[in-house]
Amino acid sequence: MEGGAAAYNPRTVEEVFKDFKGRRAAIVKALTTDVQEFYQQCDPEKENLCLYGLPNEEWEVNLPAEEVPPELPEPALGINFARDGLSEKEWLSLVAIHSDAWLLSVSFYFGSRFSFHKEERKRLFNMINDVPTIFEVVTGIAKKLSKDKSSTANQSNDNKSKSNSKVRTSDGKSSKTRNVKEEDEGEDEEDEDEHGETLCGACGDSDGADEFWICCDLCEKWFHGKCVKITPARAEHIKQYKCPSCSNKRARA
Repeated sequence: MEGGAAAYNPRTVEEVFKDFKGRRAAIVKALTTDVQEFYQQCDPEKENLCLYGLPNEEWEVNLPAEEVPPELPEPALGINFARDGLSEKEWLSLVAIHSDAWLLSVSFYFGSRFSFHKEERKRLFNMINDVPTIFEVVTGIAKKLSKDKSSTANQSNDNKSKSNSKVRTSDGKSSKTRNVKEEDEGEDEEDEDEHGETLCGACGDSDGADEFWICCDLCEKWFHGKCVKITPARAEHIKQYKCPSCSNKRARA
């Protein structure tokens, strides 16, 4: 159950959307970069557990609220019971779907509570709809949609700087350098334009184009350096980068 939920009441569309993004970022973190810890906390031997995303981008696995009715809509109950009955991918996808539904219910609960009118509800929905769902991030659909969008954009914009590196910095230069042959330039152009619309595999956001990014050499997902705690200086010494999710899978195997 959420601590201090009663004291936190976003009252405008912008405040509700900020609340939504904070909770969403928390759950995306639980299902991606913190997936090993999340997996361990969802012990099927425990009582009914819920995954809560908090406005401060922190997540917790906890028992449901005791008060009836609860202060806020409650997330799916008993997510731990399904953990060992499904493959990890299927289970995480199921949790993601229920989490998407929960985030919408919380946002529109605030909208109803503070009497948002028709245009405000429509604006809130459009703001939420512009962000990839947790399910899309966890399953990789968001990345595919980003690639499709990027390939369309390539037809009208071919003037961007190009690089074949797995790591990029704010000035577009590679923080890992390697020789690029002229015949590979066409492939490099596609890679760079794709990065312009790529979503971070940890937080699910595409913003931060002026930030440092790194790509996992196994799953080929892109991540903000800050989301996976990798700096440009550290990246210089990494021969093969494995994201937290891929590292956790290999550890469990």
